[in-house]
Amino acid sequence: MATSAVRRRHSAFAAGLATIAMALGFAAIPAEAAPSSPRVDYVALGDSYTAGTGAGDLYRPPSTPCWQSHPGYVDIVDADSLVTLAANRACHGAVLSVNSPLYDNVIITPTVEQQLRDLTTSRLLTPQTELVSLTAGGNDVGVSRVLGACISSTMEACQAAVHLAVGALSSVGAALTQTYAAIHRAAPRAKIAVLGYPKLFDPNSPIQVMAPERQILFNEASTRLNATIATAAATANVLYRANTQYVDVTQRFAGHEANSISAPWLVLILDPTLPPADANFHPNLEGHVQYAAALASAVSLPELARLP
Repeated sequence: MATSAVRRRHSAFAAGLATIAMALGFAAIPAEAAPSSPRVDYVALGDSYTAGTGAGDLYRPPSTPCWQSHPGYVDIVDADSLVTLAANRACHGAVLSVNSPLYDNVIITPTVEQQLRDLTTSRLLTPQTELVSLTAGGNDVGVSRVLGACISSTMEACQAAVHLAVGALSSVGAALTQTYAAIHRAAPRAKIAVLGYPKLFDPNSPIQVMAPERQILFNEASTRLNATIATAAATANVLYRANTQYVDVTQRFAGHEANSISAPWLVLILDPTLPPADANFHPNLEGHVQYAAALASAVSLPELARLP
């Protein structure tokens, strides 16, 4: 009976992904069907946005070193009939490495560097991989600390936190370039899709998570972070021929910020009787659908597909 229940849940999950994929224009097939030929071998890694945070469970289970939630954008892309997902090693809270400028020693989440090492040693990321996607950099500049300071402290504390984060951008950009280069060395023919982050706030919304001037300040810092990610991708292409493509999502999410009145695509739970949700300020299911659509629009899956 337990086995039957698990089978029903898996079937429902696959059916749900198929529906989402078809809505995006992907050629979805049941998970049980044989993969199409040719195909795109796909690997994902990075932080919470690629780990699917916000798409399903809103709270991180205790004692979970690598938390993922489903169905995130990686699952939605995997529902395409051309795509075969080899692995998603992304983890909620991941930084690039222990050398990250704002690394917190209490973090036990596998870093992107560790994720990449695991993917290569386990032969999940190989010269046959055609597509890699990742989000990374936000935790390295301490985005959670900035949010905390700007939401619950003084304007001066908010400005100081933003200043500290912006000051880390140079070293984070250099680390991102090296990360893209390392992925390219492991998977030299892969398209490396580097997705940016949306602006989290609409300063004109009546839903005031923080004062409007703080929202503007935070959004401006997000713009600088995205510019750093885009520059790192371009630098990796010039120096290492890394075949990296920056995928911007800011325009796609405009009007759907966390504090939007209608149709927000980011999680925001303000109930004072509940603990702060780990999924706050992450894409909800519709947000992950939009991330999958942004990725599909930026890369041509048929052009990446090769015979197995």
